[in-house]
Amino acid sequence: MKNNYLITTPIYYVNARPHLGHIYTTLLCDVMNEYQKLSGKNSFFLTGVDEHGDKIVKAADLENSTPQEYVNKISGIFEETWKSLKISNDDFIRTTQERHKKVVQHVLNKLYEKGDIYLSEYEGTYCLGCERYLTEKELNEDGNCPDHLVKPEIIKESNYFFKLQKYLPIWEKILENNPDLVKPEQYFKEISGTIQELKKLGEDLSISRPVKRLTWGIPIPFDKNYVTYVWFDALLNYISALDFPDGEKFKNYWPQARHVIAKDILKPHGIYWPTMLLAADIEIFQNLFVHGYWLGLNDVKMSKSLQNAVNPVDLINVIGLDSFRYFLMREMTFGSDSKFSESTLENRINQDLANNLGNLIQRTLSMIKKYTDGNIPEKVTNPENEVLDEIIRFSVIRFNDFMNTFQFSKALESIFVIIDKLNKLIEENKPWEMAKKNPSLVPGFLRMLLDGISIVMLNLRPFLRVKFQQYSSITGLHSEINFPLNSNEIKYNVQLPESWDILFPRIILTENEVS
Repeated sequence: MKNNYLITTPIYYVNARPHLGHIYTTLLCDVMNEYQKLSGKNSFFLTGVDEHGDKIVKAADLENSTPQEYVNKISGIFEETWKSLKISNDDFIRTTQERHKKVVQHVLNKLYEKGDIYLSEYEGTYCLGCERYLTEKELNEDGNCPDHLVKPEIIKESNYFFKLQKYLPIWEKILENNPDLVKPEQYFKEISGTIQELKKLGEDLSISRPVKRLTWGIPIPFDKNYVTYVWFDALLNYISALDFPDGEKFKNYWPQARHVIAKDILKPHGIYWPTMLLAADIEIFQNLFVHGYWLGLNDVKMSKSLQNAVNPVDLINVIGLDSFRYFLMREMTFGSDSKFSESTLENRINQDLANNLGNLIQRTLSMIKKYTDGNIPEKVTNPENEVLDEIIRFSVIRFNDFMNTFQFSKALESIFVIIDKLNKLIEENKPWEMAKKNPSLVPGFLRMLLDGISIVMLNLRPFLRVKFQQYSSITGLHSEINFPLNSNEIKYNVQLPESWDILFPRIILTENEVS
């Protein structure tokens, strides 16, 4: 069971097409899924779409279509986008699917029978964009939702409520005993603080909407006059996709669940979801990993509702998918916000991939072609090699530690320590001069460089899948090596070809090439 691994994106709301935020989260999970598989784990990667709620009805009206027609169209775009990005998800859940509806109604019935759901009247400030009631503390100084920058509506109506207050102290105690459940630490603290606020308010969670106001949703099984609140519905995707309650996937993968979300949906995932699990007698997830926002002009969060989101497809068409994956994973420190701009993108790719790594690969392969006629030299042992091996060993340990906690930027930094050392070795030893003074030392030196590069490329496989395959094809590197890596496992089986394409060319972006 411990060899299994479940990683999930949130299910994305389909009131608009995929943007940079969706793609970042999905690529991040895709990188982790790849890493876990290369570490010998049975990794299951779940993503999908949330297709119910007020905003879907309004978006469908704007396109003169029914909600079902609308969600079919936009969900199809999400699926096609993930295919074009070569996302390796194992399932794609849609909340309009019968398998999901059955689970939602099963859980509702269970909680109702336990007495954890009841009917009551409520009045509060409701944000249509968030599709939930906001507390006064959650509003900005202008009284607006901080994410959607609009003033919430005052809504008063009868609804069914989940006994959130009953389970908040239980969840609070679990968190106190397991602080690593939520990462990074600042979000653990935020959830703990929100629990205290909710306990003071003493309110339970509204989990329905009256049919007279909203018909587009999963019907409440014990009252036809209501449909299920979109968040209560959506969160259950994580188990409905695993065939809860009796499916083998649920038994095998749920105990190893890792959720990845952006910080704007921390409250539903960090409070509603675990209390729902507790009420339904379902084991709590392994981890909740929370990342920050991509910020655009004037440091404002990029989002579809604010109409300032970058079109990632345009960028990928210019710079290539591998470079785009690398940039997103390297540029954002996990948990913090990160700025996005063309110049940042261009500088990062040119400096890291073209100058540091790409130039190292090109120089080394060219020297092997020149000084050993393209034959991969034999490995030798010398003091310099042993020093490099120790740097590699330490960097690889750090890489794996950072990868397992989603600190991809730091993981990549640790690998670039090796790249910097290899570049420094070339400058210090000047193999072109070595070839004149001590030609017998050149083959061993070049093999040391090549092995170092191969370790780098093997570690970068989750980020640079296409480039790694190209590198393996050029060098004949055996690629069936799992994490953690050992330099003694490096093997090659071909001579270098007569020529090869530059793996990491420099890029130039203009205002006309990306939007």
